[in-house]
Amino acid sequence: RYDGATRVIVPNTGIEAPIQRNDAATQRVARRDRYSFELKPHNPTHKSPGKKDLVYLEPSPGFCEKNTRLSILGTHGRTCNEASDRVDGCDLMCCGRGFRTQTMFVVERCNCTFHWCCAVFS
Repeated sequence: RYDGATRVIVPNTGIEAPIQRNDAATQRVARRDRYSFELKPHNPTHKSPGKKDLVYLEPSPGFCEKNTRLSILGTHGRTCNEASDRVDGCDLMCCGRGFRTQTMFVVERCNCTFHWCCAVFS
């Protein structure tokens, strides 16, 4: 639905709290008129966001690299699915760093038993 988001700043002058009323519908204020300030773009060369634009105040932390302060484990050493284009896929999970594939053959003993299941008639 959205193809991007605009980083914004909230001016720290003239900000009023949202209008809240306890007396029901007679004094109801339209949702779009609850705040008396306008969001400004973080980059002054960009236009101000519209009412239906997606905005954010701070960039999200990177989840590719380990960050113990934010309890982010990072993606180094995780197992990925080379054939997938979803979140478990190597391209996305490895954050464009590239990845190394490894093929493993595992031989295991099992508790298998053979049960004769059919008869041959002539």
